[in-house]
Formats: sequence, C-alpha cells, structure tokens
Amino acid sequence: MSNIGVWEDAEPGVRRKIMPPGASLMMMEVHFEEGAEGYEHAHPHEQLSYCLKGRVEFTIDGDKRIISAGETIVIPGGARHGAKALEPSALLDCFTPLRTDLIKT
Repeated sequence: MSNIGVWEDAEPGVRRKIMPPGASLMMMEVHFEEGAEGYEHAHPHEQLSYCLKGRVEFTIDGDKRIISAGETIVIPGGARHGAKALEPSALLDCFTPLRTDLIKT
C-alpha cells in the first residue's frame, strides 16, 4: 500500500505526509507537537526545510539553529541532523534526489 498523500506517524508527536514526487525531487509536510523531536539521523539527500508555523530547533553536525514561520534551513547531504519543536510546529521538507527509503509503493 502506498504512503503517498497519507498522514503517518514518524516519531512520537511527529506526523508526516509525503506529496506525490517528481523524477528527482520530493517534499513532505511534517507536523510536530510541542517538544516532539525528529531524531538525529543522516542521509545522502540534500534537504531544504521551510517552517510553515511555530519554531523548530535544528541541530546540524552539532550546530544548533532555530527557525520560525516563514524561514528556511538547508541541510547538506550526509550531515547528521535532528529537529525539536519549541512549540506546535509544521515544516515543509524538500529532498533531492528522492528519498526512496521513505516512499512505499
């Protein structure tokens, strides 16, 4: 069963919906409850995150940065990163190339 366009639980307090992808670019919307975390991880894909609402603290290769609604952050491919919602928040994450590890067909 495909997970494209379907809300699914990612981590405790974190839900995501993967949008229909293009040939080499994809995006997903991610909602966080206050205090919820996207656990630290790394992947070879370049990522751009746009904050739709709230405030999110990112850690990228040990450096911390907070973004708020209307701001973006770039995560280079291979960088260890995680995110923590400082209040109820939503992100729009874009990846290139496709995160085939997340897409279920």
